[in-house]
Amino acid sequence: MLTVKHLSKSFGTFKALDDLSFSIEDGKILGLIGQNGAGKTTTFRLILDFLSNDSGEILWNGHTLKEKDFDSIGYLPEERGLYPKVSIEEQLLFFASLRGRSRKEIAPKIDEWMEKFQVKGKKTDKVKSLSKGNQQKVQLIATLIHEPKLVILDEPFSGLDPVNAELLKNGIIELKEKGSCVIFSSHNMDNVEKICDHLIMLRNGETVLNGKVSEIRESFGRTKLYLKSSLTKAELMQFDGIHNISEREDGSFDLTLTTPDVGEKVFSEATKNGYIPMFNQQPPTLEEIFKWKAGEINE
Repeated sequence: MLTVKHLSKSFGTFKALDDLSFSIEDGKILGLIGQNGAGKTTTFRLILDFLSNDSGEILWNGHTLKEKDFDSIGYLPEERGLYPKVSIEEQLLFFASLRGRSRKEIAPKIDEWMEKFQVKGKKTDKVKSLSKGNQQKVQLIATLIHEPKLVILDEPFSGLDPVNAELLKNGIIELKEKGSCVIFSSHNMDNVEKICDHLIMLRNGETVLNGKVSEIRESFGRTKLYLKSSLTKAELMQFDGIHNISEREDGSFDLTLTTPDVGEKVFSEATKNGYIPMFNQQPPTLEEIFKWKAGEINE
């Protein structure tokens, strides 16, 4: 378990991180979101002891991180870095050796990991011969091949197409199932919503959201309504409490309600003649919540 208590960090007069607290249990995934400069990378660097904190503490299984603990950490920085003139195999063996893993232990796993992430190329190929996407997959393998107990991924989905992003998601979930703690940052709210057990949002170093994704969404109320019925846009506009209406090509409507109870009135009117194809009342999406919370700083 990773525990962060009241962590703060300043650079001169700039407060990069202010009183951050959270914990990640074994086999859980935490998503860290926020605008650029919110404090996500600073958090990772403090955990990894790249920076010294001003106050607070970081505990791994109840104790401060010691030198030997770092061999059980996998870290993917936002700024990728591989040796272009070194082969995939030698690269992976080298990075694993930095985590205390032997050639004998890692070499037999390379083919399996390359297949898992569908790397296009042979393990004897030099990194510079690979496409940008395949280079990124090699770096991901270098982060994960020693099967770390704590995995820190800074914008891991950046630059990945949907197919490769799905491969990465599956890799993260597999580590979770094996009991690893995973913490990652992302600007892709869909990825965060699908795989995270817990979510923290930072804004200018301060925590503005902290909890389970489902609970955070529900706290904003079920004010999103997706409707397909015989009701027209003009008829829907007559309802008090509908803040916004947008019509899709298939004739359905996306409605934003001022309060969740407005949905009951719409449902009653839409179903007065019986069956309707669609009535789905949901809380706002995580992306919408992100935009609202990020925008508050400008209000």
